[in-house]
Amino acid sequence: MRASRLLSVLLLLQARGRMTARQLADELEVSVRTIYRDVESLHTAGIPLYGEAGHEGGYQLLDGFRTRLTGLTAQEAQAVFLAGMPGPATDLGLGTLAATAGLKIEAALPPDLREGSRCVRDHFLLDAPGWYHDGDQVPFLPVLADAVWNKRAVMVRYRRWRAPVEVERRLEPYGLVLKAGKWYTVAGCDGSVRTYRVGQILELAVTDEGFERPEGFDLAGHWRAHLEDFRARLIQGEAVIMLSPYGRERIAEVMSSAVVTAVERTASLPGGDGWVTATVPIESLTHAHTEFLKLGAEVEVLEPAELRGKLADTAKALAARYVPALLEMGTNGT
Repeated sequence: MRASRLLSVLLLLQARGRMTARQLADELEVSVRTIYRDVESLHTAGIPLYGEAGHEGGYQLLDGFRTRLTGLTAQEAQAVFLAGMPGPATDLGLGTLAATAGLKIEAALPPDLREGSRCVRDHFLLDAPGWYHDGDQVPFLPVLADAVWNKRAVMVRYRRWRAPVEVERRLEPYGLVLKAGKWYTVAGCDGSVRTYRVGQILELAVTDEGFERPEGFDLAGHWRAHLEDFRARLIQGEAVIMLSPYGRERIAEVMSSAVVTAVERTASLPGGDGWVTATVPIESLTHAHTEFLKLGAEVEVLEPAELRGKLADTAKALAARYVPALLEMGTNGT
């Protein structure tokens, strides 16, 4: 650990020029006293490092000195692809490796390219989870990731949505996917390739059994096919709706891209009041009922009749709850 930190001090100074002990300490999350000891050790090792006192002072390498210790390790080479995503890298247990790999790359770049990389880091940030979800709690993710790297089968106790709710499975994890803040593993199980949500794993144990991924297996290609199949199975019917001008604006914020696309493709010419009629896909009556309620009075469902009836019943229930209160407020003159 200390050797890695000494290398990090050296790489930081090589990449960024003069830095104070406090800046180094903050960057490496250690005390200033620790930095003083590390600098002394680098001096003893013959590193041409000098310090200047005062407000504009700090530590700096002699001009022209460059360390050759910038080669990436195998693990850092894996982590570098996640260097732009500190959150996911940390989830996988690669946070320190990703940071070190990024530092090595920065130190190896020419000054002009190095400044450009800093500019990108300072101006762009990837925040994968959605607005209303901070992502899963995934305590087993680092262990599962290690099983992926080392091709080791795992035994899991898994919580699913249909009975029996809890099941035990032997999985051969071929890869991990981060989708909208949620982690999934694509794994071999009972002779087929399946997808499991990592946050639903209740227990996990790595076995001594190795495995080989199917010849020609493509994680990205498999995931694309999985998403296409998933979306196709979701659609169970269609609904004919009327949308107000404001509802048409709002639909892009509260509905799926499939519904938005269908509105754009099938919407009639606006009437005198600006409302349009469109045909959109729905997953189920229950799901569609919940989704259309998000638009309130800005949408009217014409078909199917059962869905229209469910929304009418909800409107009646809402009126029964709120209209008396409105009448009372009017009686009281408020």
